[in-house]
Amino acid sequence: MSLYILDRDLVFPPVNLADEDGLLAIGGDLSMERLLLAYRNGIFPWYENKYILWWCPDPRFVLFPQELKVSNSMKQILKKGDLEFSVNRNFRAVIGECKSISRHDQEGTWITEDMQNAYINLHRHGYAHSAEAWQNGELVGGLYGIRLGNMFFGESMFSKRSNASKFAFIKYVQQLQSEGVRIIDCQVYTAHLESLGARMIPRVEFLEYVDQLTMDN
Repeated sequence: MSLYILDRDLVFPPVNLADEDGLLAIGGDLSMERLLLAYRNGIFPWYENKYILWWCPDPRFVLFPQELKVSNSMKQILKKGDLEFSVNRNFRAVIGECKSISRHDQEGTWITEDMQNAYINLHRHGYAHSAEAWQNGELVGGLYGIRLGNMFFGESMFSKRSNASKFAFIKYVQQLQSEGVRIIDCQVYTAHLESLGARMIPRVEFLEYVDQLTMDN
């Protein structure tokens, strides 16, 4: 496979040209127009060594809201009331925490300053959203992603207290389901999200959902 190099034209190659890991293209920019085009084609960006890489893996890791798994321990946490849930109260803080928090399975972060600014711009225009968990007025967990029509594309989450990101995720999935969202893109496998009900589906099936559910945006 030869890697497709993006230029100024707002176009992506067919996703079936991605390599076995899902890498499709390199380069381009993080303009709102390019990012929205990417999501509407089932493609998402990651940074690596200062280069923008564009991905569309097969299979795709997703969560159907009706398949959300809430453990008995999390049910107790939800009932206890120690954590407060909100949406879009502080998007900048959420993406800032996702950018800075250390992760045991990776060196540094793929959320560069350019990436951070690009998603803040998407938030200003109503496409990027955050869900937050608060404890005694302190932001202790959360996540952010892109909402297009009845589909949500999850990007990153963080937790500064035990189960805080799970709390925000569960509450947000329940809210999204009530608003008509039918599928949540989790991009690539994590045991954390698998425990909450996420599973793999073929890319071709995923892209059918993208075509059907993002038409309203």
